[in-house]
Amino acid sequence: MAQISVFKGDLPDFVSFKKEVAIDTETMGLNLLRDRLCLVQLSDGSGNAYLVQIIKGVDCPNLKKVLTDKKILKIFHFARFDVAKILNDLGVDVAPIYCTKIASKLARTSTSSHSLKSLCSDLLGVVLEKEQQTSDWGVDELSQAQQQYAANDVLYLHQLKEKLDFLLKREGRYELALDCFSFMSTRAKLDLASFDNPDIFAH
Repeated sequence: MAQISVFKGDLPDFVSFKKEVAIDTETMGLNLLRDRLCLVQLSDGSGNAYLVQIIKGVDCPNLKKVLTDKKILKIFHFARFDVAKILNDLGVDVAPIYCTKIASKLARTSTSSHSLKSLCSDLLGVVLEKEQQTSDWGVDELSQAQQQYAANDVLYLHQLKEKLDFLLKREGRYELALDCFSFMSTRAKLDLASFDNPDIFAH
């Protein structure tokens, strides 16, 4: 049974991470510049999920310390959005990064399904419920359903990384994936500077 803890404004001093931490975000929408960051979820890979509600005007030094610690690998699913949103709203550059969506696209070329729900189902046999995806994340008190949804977005990322690392190495694409991950911060900055449309890498 997952242990879910909710904190307002910042991580408490007693929460720490070692080599890897799974991270996700919830926002008021998908527009990086318009829609505010509401929640940052973190998991240590042992069944614990920490949900940090972002409060306007309140700094979060403990959270920022984790996000910028070069000794801790941050595991995301679709890091491009989360990294850009964290940079825009919290003003910190997340590194180093691992993205399960990029890893899946490189390693699982037999499918076009690379959502977190698909990965959990295909690789772990876990069925995720996504009903809360478009709920109001700006509320003062998160419902139990919202807490469970938010926790599920990080609780399985460590396991998925292990499975995807095996596939990437088997297919000879592990180093290519690392190169993609190292570019994620730059990709996020391009998105924030509106170089996503048109994409400068397009024809």
